[in-house]
Amino acid sequence: MTEKHPARYEVIVVGGGAAGLSAALVLGRARRRTLVVDAGEPRNAPAAHLQGYLTRDGMPPAEFLAKGREEIARYGVELVRDRADAAVRKEEGFAVELASGRTAHARQLVLATGLKDELPPVEGLAERFGRDVLHCPYCHGWEVRDQAFGVLATGPMSAHQALMVTQWSKDVTLFLHRVAEEELTEDDLRRLAAAGVRVVPGEVAGLRIEDDRLTGVRLRDGSTHARETLFVAPRPVPRNDLLIQLGAELKETPFGAYPVIDERGLTTVPGLWAAGNASGFAEQVVNAASRGYRAGAAINGELLFADLDAAGV
Repeated sequence: MTEKHPARYEVIVVGGGAAGLSAALVLGRARRRTLVVDAGEPRNAPAAHLQGYLTRDGMPPAEFLAKGREEIARYGVELVRDRADAAVRKEEGFAVELASGRTAHARQLVLATGLKDELPPVEGLAERFGRDVLHCPYCHGWEVRDQAFGVLATGPMSAHQALMVTQWSKDVTLFLHRVAEEELTEDDLRRLAAAGVRVVPGEVAGLRIEDDRLTGVRLRDGSTHARETLFVAPRPVPRNDLLIQLGAELKETPFGAYPVIDERGLTTVPGLWAAGNASGFAEQVVNAASRGYRAGAAINGELLFADLDAAGV
């Protein structure tokens, strides 16, 4: 982390996760004066490892981010541990107000602020999240393969989640929790039966933990079902405050409101870009890094040709 604080940059990147660091790496290598503002709240902090990223499979997320910070520093990119509280569009670009009281200016702004996961209010769920309470089988399924799975329903799409995890275990129970059985479609019920997924109605009250391990799911009626892993789909809450402040057009999805962007990540506000989970719900780490790379390369081109046009070349 650097102590250099010039007032103006060519690009400010808000968010120091995979998308933000990837964009900053491309911009730094393109010799663009770049600032990364990182609040230090990565979405995957509860996870012990990240998976599915070629050559980085199994790496702890904190180590991955530390490597990324080292790499951007090689190219003169500055990183500050701070929070971007507000942003204003100006004729020459953007002014970003930080929690520390500093205001930084840039011609282009990348928002890689991600999202946060909001878990159902079930006793013990948050404490086990990322350990034996999981959300993504592609991220964690191999590590818990062939265990006794539970799936905590949070909506009609939970039947889909229960079907997906059968690729990693044939012992799967779907706990309907507060979802009525009538909300499941005929196709859901047919496929669940074909996959051998047991469907258990009734509200889940909490988890049974023994020797710091999940051993069961406890229902409100007092019954307990032995399970070793519980999958749940958290409610994603996009960190879109700055997008709203800057007037970017948002689109409502079943997973929250995300910006309307082109294939490069440019929002409807000139010079404002979104990457990673700030641009959509389903970006894994490898996808987020790709989105950041694409945005960084596009921004360099935008700046280059804007300068050439301004010079009358």
